[in-house]
Amino acid sequence: MKLKTLIFVLIVSGICAQGRFLPADTTVITNHKTTIKGKRVEYQATTGTQPVWNEAGKAIAAVHYTYYERTDIKNKNTRPIMISFNGGPGSGSVWMHLAYTGPMILNVDDEGYPVQPYGVKSNPYSILDVADIVFVNPVNTGYSRTLDKDTKKETFFGVNADIKYLAEWINTFIQRVNRWESPKYLIGESYGTTRVSGLAGALQGRQWMYLNGVILVSPTELGIDSGSGRRAGPVGAALRVPYFTAAAWYHEKLPPDLQRKDLLDALEESENYAVNELMAVIAKGGFVDEKERDEAAAQMARYSGISKESILSYNLDVPTSFYWKELLRDEGFTVGRLDSRYKGIDKTKGGTRPDFNSELTSWLHSFTPAINYYYKNVLNFKTDVKYNMFGPVRPWDRSNNNTGENLRLAMAQNPYLHTMIQSGYYDGATKYFDAKYTMWRLDPSGKMKDRLSFKGYRSGHMMYLRKEDLRLSNEDIREFIKKSTPKKGAPAKY
Repeated sequence: MKLKTLIFVLIVSGICAQGRFLPADTTVITNHKTTIKGKRVEYQATTGTQPVWNEAGKAIAAVHYTYYERTDIKNKNTRPIMISFNGGPGSGSVWMHLAYTGPMILNVDDEGYPVQPYGVKSNPYSILDVADIVFVNPVNTGYSRTLDKDTKKETFFGVNADIKYLAEWINTFIQRVNRWESPKYLIGESYGTTRVSGLAGALQGRQWMYLNGVILVSPTELGIDSGSGRRAGPVGAALRVPYFTAAAWYHEKLPPDLQRKDLLDALEESENYAVNELMAVIAKGGFVDEKERDEAAAQMARYSGISKESILSYNLDVPTSFYWKELLRDEGFTVGRLDSRYKGIDKTKGGTRPDFNSELTSWLHSFTPAINYYYKNVLNFKTDVKYNMFGPVRPWDRSNNNTGENLRLAMAQNPYLHTMIQSGYYDGATKYFDAKYTMWRLDPSGKMKDRLSFKGYRSGHMMYLRKEDLRLSNEDIREFIKKSTPKKGAPAKY
């Protein structure tokens, strides 16, 4: 990749000369070329920081971002722009940046496992051919940092505080890069789905910025029914079962008749049981008929690959943490939380939860060296500031989480706005069937269901790590953009 130009602008104001800090405003620009879907694409990468200001106009934080803009396109007013966030809260944008939609991805094998030498390679499926992309690190993630020691943590670290300052930040960014005319999209992963759901409402209601699409990757914690984003009780217990079926199918722990089925056929059977039968049984609690309870435990055992006795010991409400320990206990392994295809080894065979998340250690193994190499050697962004894969953002205020309702209202008010959910079947943290349920509950009226869609993949939380799903999921985004970009002159009305 040939470096054509380099512009380094530093605006430094009121920052202590000692310690490791990034200035509030920095910009590094490099030019590149790549091949996407067999066609040459030239693009410019801008990476740096943009300030967060307080009401007095003082820069209180530096938010780091990377903006990819295709340069062989003349007319930008009709070209979509995608704003991308990861989750945590506290996670940097590294995951989707360097493994999903961006022009470069890290070196992993076809199933997503780390390989050496570490590094990056071109992403032949990146959506940069159809949309420009900006990857944003919220405060204390990636290279982003607070700058004012007197600013309270509550300014940044909470469901609604996060949405408030990021909506202002996005407004400034769109103004700076002159993209008000462009169709605009938000994509978020995991907790990032809470963030972008809330941002859809905040951008529309406070910034008067109307979106074309919101993409929820492995969604979690959307405040729809309870306002907390936490789903428990009979609904939560029943919605876990299809995920159990997926993990058991992958590890060949289902009964022979179910194991012989294709994954999607097995899941359909499990989903129907969970919603149409199991949920009602669990809802009866301690007053359920003993025979009915026993039959439900036997069915759960069929769909989960673990014993009826262990299910009864949890009164049919089996914690996912126990499941990760139990499924392969006899073989001496645990299964991963975010991707149950991954195996781990615990100190003891006994216990009710794994010692560690096997998939996360594997991902950090490959992502950490890649992102640090990439910024310094490819994007020419040099700093002594540490890239926070996971940054200090605790305590995080989760109260008054109405982000699901924020998204619903934004869709109702904006006939252009579409939402797509993308989930991996083997994700045990943000389970795919829970995501489907979220989609069902997002619009109880059913009047917007033609603008809501779900896509599932045969992988886990970061489904794009698997090569085939990297191709499929990016293609699904292309189709989503095409569907949600109205024809020229088409009015936004019902």
